[in-house]
Amino acid sequence: MDGIAEVFRRFKSYYKEYIPQFIIAIIGMIMASAGTAVSAWLVKPVLDYIFIQKDENLLYLLPYAIIGIYFIKSLGIYLQVYFTAYIGQDMVRRFRHNQLANILTLDMSFFHKYRSGELMSRIMGDIERIRSIVSNLIPELVREFVTIIGLLCVVIYQSPTLALFSLIVLPAALYPLSRLAKKMRKISRTSQETSGDITSVLSQIFANIEIIKASNAQGKELEKFDTQNDKIFKLNLKSVKVNTLVSPMMETLGSIGIAITIIIGGQQVINGEITVGSFFSFLTALFMLYTPIKRLTSIYNQMQDAVVASQRTFELLDMSPNIVDGKLNFPNKVNSITIQDLKFSYGDKVALNGINLKVYKGQMIALVGSSGGGKSTLINLLMRFYDPDLGTILINENDISEFKLKGLRENIGLVTQRVYIFNDTIAANVAYGAPLDDNKVINALKMANAYDFVQKLDSGIHTMLSEYGANLSGGQRQRIAIARALYHNPQILIFDEATSALDNESEQEITKAIENLGQEKIVIVIAHRLSTIKNADKIAVISSGKIVGFGTDKELESQCQIYQRLKLGAIH
Repeated sequence: MDGIAEVFRRFKSYYKEYIPQFIIAIIGMIMASAGTAVSAWLVKPVLDYIFIQKDENLLYLLPYAIIGIYFIKSLGIYLQVYFTAYIGQDMVRRFRHNQLANILTLDMSFFHKYRSGELMSRIMGDIERIRSIVSNLIPELVREFVTIIGLLCVVIYQSPTLALFSLIVLPAALYPLSRLAKKMRKISRTSQETSGDITSVLSQIFANIEIIKASNAQGKELEKFDTQNDKIFKLNLKSVKVNTLVSPMMETLGSIGIAITIIIGGQQVINGEITVGSFFSFLTALFMLYTPIKRLTSIYNQMQDAVVASQRTFELLDMSPNIVDGKLNFPNKVNSITIQDLKFSYGDKVALNGINLKVYKGQMIALVGSSGGGKSTLINLLMRFYDPDLGTILINENDISEFKLKGLRENIGLVTQRVYIFNDTIAANVAYGAPLDDNKVINALKMANAYDFVQKLDSGIHTMLSEYGANLSGGQRQRIAIARALYHNPQILIFDEATSALDNESEQEITKAIENLGQEKIVIVIAHRLSTIKNADKIAVISSGKIVGFGTDKELESQCQIYQRLKLGAIH
């Protein structure tokens, strides 16, 4: 019960916004429950006054009463179902919005911890389970509870003695039901985690389909999928087994209660203590009573699945980012970036171990070094995807943590080796995150040496790109990404292997554009190709998280052995 109580507590703030709908739904529940109880009570006058006393007047009145009662009951069910469905669907919409909105604020470390498939499973699958609580289980729980109260009133009114004997067996069900519920909660948690695993496997398959086919690895990936698929199959069977136990258990206990009732009640009718109508009204109410009790126990069991989903959902909603906004607006003019004694580790792995660097407006700085040396980590810290363990990054004279994140990232144009293309038009991809201006899009495409191929497409800049930009070549996708960075006209430009997929001619054009832009901006380039960095104002050689050489190409050739080795290996 603690888990369910906690879920109700967390839902309280959401429920408050649906008070009118809840009132109508509750009225509907009362109408439906009252109709059920009254229909059981009507057995007495039908038997006693029509069939035994042969009252002809009632013969023509009671059928109309029955029609009216069932009309009220049906209307009540409709009102309850419609308005609870409205509350459930709208709450799911808000939950999904709130969950994604919160996830998008979280640090990059969160996205490295959770797989994309698992997050998709939580946003879609877990929240759909929550909808089942709001739209189905909670309303049914309330309706069945009200129905039980109404039928209990009929049962006790007709014969308090019989009621005591017939219902005495119910407390015996409490212990096994609580055990089943606990087991169901455990199965549900494992099942929902496994659903995240299978979604992750599918996400990975579809994202890497080219390499899977090229490597003839379809069988291997299918085997991974089958492993998770079999787990879900077995867990679902366990869930069915536990849920199915509830009904026969309640049927058996109910049969014992009814057997006792028939023996004692039959004796009372024979002795003239109660009428035949009262007994059959009691028996009808008792038969009807066991159905909502059985349904109530089944609902309680089913709620364990939704309770686990709610806990997992609120777990994500309760997370908060460690990297938060500063109070300062980003400066209109960036004169320098100063990096002082910067240290950073990914867990036990040291990525940066005391970086010192200063870059001025109008300079182009190249970062070179072997893979894993810390170049990309430095960029991630500059973007504030992470905060350093020690040391500072200053823009002008202020630590970057003092600036608002939106302003910081608006003024840094980042192009990485991994190109991000959205299923939208070329124009929307270039202007991503900012208002769309066709002239600015064309200008950015020209600077990125991309406009020539774009204007030859059927719809030009309004050509729709498929998922991951599959209808473009690798070099074309990279030039779209470069145009996106240039569109925003940022004060700082960062190119992390941004020309790696370009041919030599295109690379020369982009390099020339970068050099021209550098007169008004700070440009930081991570490159493996000498041609990209030969005209850099300064080159920083990074190895094992430290800057081991800093200077021009000529200076480093004569002073830095690591740089000499990198040049011999064509900067790889």
